[in-house]
Amino acid sequence: MARLNAGSPLVHPECELVEAALGRFTEVGRGTRIAHSRLGDYSYCDRWCDIANAEVGRFANIASFVRIGATDHPLDRAGLHHFIYRSADYWDDAEHDADWFARRRARRAVIGHDTWLGHAAQIKPEVTVGHGAVVAASAVVTQDVAPYAIVAGVPARPLRWRQPPEIAERLIALGWWDWSHERLRAALEDFRCLDARAFLERHGG
Repeated sequence: MARLNAGSPLVHPECELVEAALGRFTEVGRGTRIAHSRLGDYSYCDRWCDIANAEVGRFANIASFVRIGATDHPLDRAGLHHFIYRSADYWDDAEHDADWFARRRARRAVIGHDTWLGHAAQIKPEVTVGHGAVVAASAVVTQDVAPYAIVAGVPARPLRWRQPPEIAERLIALGWWDWSHERLRAALEDFRCLDARAFLERHGG
């Protein structure tokens, strides 16, 4: 892994970025597509991810082949095919359905701070994954995920808490993901060596 920096995101080859905002110390894995989305400070995605119409918080850990905000098709119309809304790709005298694309982009997926999305997980539009949550590999998330929950399956269901609710509340109140780069460095050994309860006791949470 290359050294990351605050000034410019590390974007690997074969990526496609369309109206993508990338924060400090971010990394985008090979072959990833990010469209109409924001990737928060220190967050990264591994190879071949597809992120659309999403707000990703800080310190998100996104494994390979994850899809966030997967686009959908018009279930209530006579046909599903994208010739209906990508019409200019098929006829010189037709236009794309601008209203359809505007509705798609308004249906934002939200990924909280300090989250982990496992390999090939899918997060559907308008779903929020709470701070500290974990989504298991290949899970399909169709409903909101509570902070610090671990979910798995198709559709995803809660398995257990990553942290007990009282610890989770204190971690959220502490908000270490908002700390400066220098403060994170100063606390690095505590992140490495202390469990969450001891970390909170030392850092005032």
